[in-house]
Amino acid sequence: MAEPETHLLADDGVFPNSVLPLLLYRQAVPEGGAEAIEALFERNGWPPAWRSAVADYHHYHSTTHECLGAARGTATIRFGGPEGQSVRVAPGDVVVIPAGVAHRQEQASADFMMVGGYPEGAPDWDMLRGNPGERPRPIGALPRSPCRPAIRCPARAGRCHGSGRRPGALSPGRRDRPGR
Repeated sequence: MAEPETHLLADDGVFPNSVLPLLLYRQAVPEGGAEAIEALFERNGWPPAWRSAVADYHHYHSTTHECLGAARGTATIRFGGPEGQSVRVAPGDVVVIPAGVAHRQEQASADFMMVGGYPEGAPDWDMLRGNPGERPRPIGALPRSPCRPAIRCPARAGRCHGSGRRPGALSPGRRDRPGR
């Protein structure tokens, strides 16, 4: 698999974004499809949680990192807030979004669908929109090196990149929620 594209998105005064880069793996799952993406996420310790489009308003998650896998169709997603970067995704692309990074769907084909997942054992995700009073969330307390959902965990000791979580443990189950 090719190295990911990286995007550094700085705090813009409204959205905290992150010192960690957003990672975009082009064609991580060449055949695309929700089942193949879910299998990849599950194998790598990021249980799939939902199938849907991405919310069409700027938002971020302060409690967990997130990964998105394009299952079908195409879309343009803006990362980093209104002045951030727009990225076009196609089937098989996987995006790893650090906690705090704002994102919204700008445009999508009629058949567009993403699979979303969160690191195994992560707390339930929140949805913050950059409103006054939301900024004091402790985003910096999250692990700096989460397992990457598009790469098989290479650690022979069975641990994911220093996070303390064991890969391949049983999934806590799906969380079907509207709007990511």
